[in-house]
Amino acid sequence: MAPRSRASVIRARILSGLLPFLGLILLWMLLWGQFTWLSLLTGAALAAIVSIVFYLPAVRLSGRVDPLRAIWFIVRLAVDMVSASIQVAGIALGPKRRQQSAVILVKLRTRSDIVMVFTSEALSLVPGSILLDVDRDEATLLIHTLGVRDDAAVELAKRKVLETERRIILAFGSRDDRARLDQEATT
Repeated sequence: MAPRSRASVIRARILSGLLPFLGLILLWMLLWGQFTWLSLLTGAALAAIVSIVFYLPAVRLSGRVDPLRAIWFIVRLAVDMVSASIQVAGIALGPKRRQQSAVILVKLRTRSDIVMVFTSEALSLVPGSILLDVDRDEATLLIHTLGVRDDAAVELAKRKVLETERRIILAFGSRDDRARLDQEATT
């Protein structure tokens, strides 16, 4: 394997920092609630300052998207959001008995930062669960979830998190992540 040229290293660094930079610009525009040239330019200026002053880790994308599985992930996320909303409404409006919840540690299969972020965001969007902590080095999520009464419900909550992660890996994950899924399926 030939050593990488200086130009290719610089290009790789620019491309890996481009996604966070564009994300900061989009965040700025969303915060102001307007998509104008002025908000674009001020967002770009602030994103440049933030990118220079603060360390933003490089985002490694797998470079692959399975459109059908991505659509399935989005549809399933919408279904999960609606059904969880109904369950949370039932808890809130139901008989006033003591509701039980749990804090659960879930070990993910991925080592990809972007898959961990997508999984965390998907869990946070579904009512009844709150992401408390992410341990990047250990690839674990600490979540608080409602309606957990026994060990079977804890295992069900863990299984739901891992199913969400699986859908994300199948839609956007790297070859390594897919290999981990395949290896788990054979064991």
